[in-house]
Amino acid sequence: MENKTISVAPMMDWTDRHCRFFHRLLTPHARLYTEMVTTGALIHGDAARHLRFDPSEHPVALQLGGSEPADLATAAKMGEAEEYDEINLNCGCPSERVQKGAFGACLMREAPLVADCVKAMRDAAGIPVTVKCRIGVDDDNEHDRLWDFVRIVSDAGCDTFIVHARKAWLKGLSPKENREVPPLNYDLAAQLKSEFPQLQIHLNGGVQTIEDVQMHLRTFDGVMLGRAAYHNPRILQDLEKSLYGTEPMPLEQIIEHMIVYAENQKSKWGTPLQTITRHMVGLPGGLRGARRWRQILTVDSHTGTPRDVLSAALAAICQETAAA
Repeated sequence: MENKTISVAPMMDWTDRHCRFFHRLLTPHARLYTEMVTTGALIHGDAARHLRFDPSEHPVALQLGGSEPADLATAAKMGEAEEYDEINLNCGCPSERVQKGAFGACLMREAPLVADCVKAMRDAAGIPVTVKCRIGVDDDNEHDRLWDFVRIVSDAGCDTFIVHARKAWLKGLSPKENREVPPLNYDLAAQLKSEFPQLQIHLNGGVQTIEDVQMHLRTFDGVMLGRAAYHNPRILQDLEKSLYGTEPMPLEQIIEHMIVYAENQKSKWGTPLQTITRHMVGLPGGLRGARRWRQILTVDSHTGTPRDVLSAALAAICQETAAA
């Protein structure tokens, strides 16, 4: 899979720095993305909190939300200073909050503006600038909208597009429904790659299994997993094994890393344990003891220490496995 990329999608309220630290233990190769961070949050808010990450997360990309070239340039420069490996512009989120800010998926109808944003970020920062988009918006002709968008934005210097192979419906569908209701159109995304062979086209949307990833990597330069990776994180280990031959880190070792991490986060920042363990709930998958694991991580984490809670969760899995 030389020159092919797997990645974990930016997901609001989910792919925070604790989630990314955990995912990195499972996948040495995948590119990790932050939650979308708005330019306003960085320029006028607590930038240090939004940009903080552990060095082990590399390669890690900062996804920005915004539509003002000057503000995006400033935010991109801040991301570069914090040593992110990539700046990604969100042109795919359909939420009402994002629409009110005139960015996200509505930018697919503003290709010249996106081109100006990309150029401004590239001029300000010396790291790659990429774009995540949909295949279209509302009743737009999918082919025409996507082709015009990619052509204009790539002319501004963007050579990598992560394409969620669904339209975004700006009215009438919730963000959750926008991830499920609009039909997937992998053929259109594949045609885009065929007609823009010089560009890196990565596929996102509806990818659930290792077989899905392997199939799409035959067409695309990369595949981005979303909720499948979050709810069933073991798929990241399985992908590492199947694509790169990487032996999975044993569960006991993962837990020890997370104990040390949680203790450090508590000591340095006062981070509550449950904000870390909530990302680990799906790790056992269908293993015996998974129900008790979930209970410990969601209930006991409010009162116990990192070592006590995570050791108990591990013991629940090991005891059930030994008894089977």
